[in-house]
Amino acid sequence: MRAAPAVAGMKHNGIRTIMDLAMSGTRPDLIRLEIGEPGFPTPAHVVRAADEAAAAGRTKYTANAGIPELRAALSDKIKRVNGFDARPEDIVVTAGGVQALFATLTALVEPGDDILIPDPAWPNYIAFGKILGASTTAYSLAPETGFLPDLAELERLVTPRTKVLMLNSPSNPVGSVFPAGTLAELIAFAERNDLWIVSDECYDQVVFDDTFASTAAVGGAERTISVFTFSKTYAMTGWRIGYLAAPPSLAEIITRLQEPMVSCISTPGQYAALAALTGPQDEQRAMVETYRANRDLAVGEFAAHGFDVYRPQGAFYLWMRTGNRDLDGMEIAKRLITEHGVAVGPGPAFGERSGEYIRLSLAASADDLREGIRRICASGLLHPAGRF
Repeated sequence: MRAAPAVAGMKHNGIRTIMDLAMSGTRPDLIRLEIGEPGFPTPAHVVRAADEAAAAGRTKYTANAGIPELRAALSDKIKRVNGFDARPEDIVVTAGGVQALFATLTALVEPGDDILIPDPAWPNYIAFGKILGASTTAYSLAPETGFLPDLAELERLVTPRTKVLMLNSPSNPVGSVFPAGTLAELIAFAERNDLWIVSDECYDQVVFDDTFASTAAVGGAERTISVFTFSKTYAMTGWRIGYLAAPPSLAEIITRLQEPMVSCISTPGQYAALAALTGPQDEQRAMVETYRANRDLAVGEFAAHGFDVYRPQGAFYLWMRTGNRDLDGMEIAKRLITEHGVAVGPGPAFGERSGEYIRLSLAASADDLREGIRRICASGLLHPAGRF
C-alpha cells in the first residue's frame, strides 16, 4: 500500500528542517532567529477572555463560519483598518491564516489549474498546489524591482490554465509592501486575464512606514479573497485563529467547506479573538514599535559590518544576501547553528531564486538580535555582496 502520490512526494519544509535542528539541543547557547512568530506572550486580557468563555460553558460547536459577535467585530475591523467593506456574512473564521488560504484555494482550484505565486514566498503556497493537483508558477520579487512584482514578467507567465494570482503584502520573507499603485496594476492584470486574487495580508498590522494598502481597498473586490490572522498581530500563533473576507457567493461556498475541514474553530478561542479586537490595543502597538526598533538595529548592525541589507517596510523579518557562491542558504543555516550557535531561516526554503539568501526574525529580543548578528558576521560564511 502507498500514500497518495500528490503528498507522498512533498518535500519537508526547509524552515522546519532548521527548527528541528535548532530544537535538537546540540547548542545550549543557541540564539534563535529562524522562527516566524512574535516573541511576546498573548495579551493577558485575551487569555482571560478564553478562560471566562470556557468557565461559562462556551465550549460547544459554533456556526461553521464563526460566532456572530466575532464576525461583526471583524467586519468593523476590516472597514476601519483595511479600508473596504465586508459584511459579517462575507467573513469566515478559520484555523489560522493557513487554513483560510487552503480553504480558499480548495474552493477555487481544480486539478490542472495553475497558481501564480511570488518567489521568494512562504513555502506552503507550493504545498497547497501539490495537494490540490494544481501547478504553481513563480513570479520574482527581485532586488532590482524593490522586491515588488514585475508586471511584464507576469504577462509572460500567465496562460489559459492560470486561475489564481497569489499576493502577499507585507511579504514573508522579504518585508516589502506593495504600494497602492502596484496593486492597481495587479488588479487590472487579473481582470484582463479573468483571474481570482488571493491576497495574503497576515501582516496587515505589522507595518512600519505607513505604505500598506489592502488589495480589496484599491479595487477588484468582486474577485479578491483577503486573508488575515490573529497570529502575528496579537501574538496568538498557537491559538490558530484566522479569517477571510470573500465575495458573497464564494464566502458561502467556503463556509460549507468548513464542515468537512474543521467543522468550526475553537469556541473559547473565538471569544479570545473577540477580546483581542475589542479590547485595549496598547500591547499590539508596542509590539510593532519593538519590531520597528529591531529593524533599525539590525540594519545598522549589518551596515557596520559592511553588509547592505534590505530595509523591510512590514512583517518582522530581515532578508539578506549571503554573498557566498560556494554554499547555499540551507547549508549556511545549518552551519550557523552547529558551528556558531545562531539559527536563521534558509533562503532555499522560500523559492528557487532564493538560494543565496537567509531570513532573520526581528521578533527576538534586542540583545539576542545584536549577539546573533555579531555571530553571523564573525562566522565568515557571509560575504559583503553589494546591493541586497
